[in-house]
Amino acid sequence: MSDGFVVVDKPAGPTSHDVVDLVRRATGTRRVGHAGTLDPFASGVLPLLAGRATRLVSYLVGLAKHYAGVLRLGVTTDSDDRTGTVLRVDAGWQAVADETLAEAMAALTGRQSQRPPIYSARKIGGVPAHRRVRRGQDVSLPARDVTVHAFACTGRDGQDIAFTAHVSSGTYVRALARDLGERLGCGAHLLELRRTAVGPWTEQDAVPLDRVVPPFALAPALAAVPHLPQRALDADEALGVRHGRTVSAGDAEDGPWALLENGALLAVAERQGHQLVPRVVLAG
Repeated sequence: MSDGFVVVDKPAGPTSHDVVDLVRRATGTRRVGHAGTLDPFASGVLPLLAGRATRLVSYLVGLAKHYAGVLRLGVTTDSDDRTGTVLRVDAGWQAVADETLAEAMAALTGRQSQRPPIYSARKIGGVPAHRRVRRGQDVSLPARDVTVHAFACTGRDGQDIAFTAHVSSGTYVRALARDLGERLGCGAHLLELRRTAVGPWTEQDAVPLDRVVPPFALAPALAAVPHLPQRALDADEALGVRHGRTVSAGDAEDGPWALLENGALLAVAERQGHQLVPRVVLAG
């Protein structure tokens, strides 16, 4: 089994699960997962973990994300993006001045409660919301707290607004476009979207999908957690960690730590009192 990590540049079209299947075939590894879904029409940075490294996913899914995209004012859809059915067309976008647009976008930054799109993978009773909607069922998803660090216009062509966004994990950018339209009173939906960064990984770190072909070599598991502080273990400590035993925390700060054995990731541990307690052990 291949254990490791790769950042793929997903093109528009395939689903995130399609990319997972491709990585499975290219590496000969059945156990592959991604850290953060991208909608089929969206492109960009998609981190994937394989083999034992999939145990690290919880340390990636909470990372902030950067996007660049285009939203269209004056048109509301049921999916909040271009793939949905048009619900409303409003020419009021023509009266939206650039200054008003900038103020509305700035007002949508910060900590806020966001209502997820009904066409989303959020599960209700174990069933994705988008499946329930397509079955004709009424769907109501509870709002969740998210943080929009930045949301700004980078260009305008009539009703089409180019933008960049820096958001917390769990934020729906198409919901951000919808909320902007509601704030402006003319409606809006997401037209194009590209994820330009996830945590420490940018577009420059991503492998084009057409280069993920067998035999494809994954990066070591340690490459999946460059954002964690590291602690090298001696032989006795490493043996103990392999069996789930703790090691002295010393002056380690709170939060997860990457524990290394001979330069390779052995485990991720968290401080508990005076000890570092292994939470994920990759060996065995």
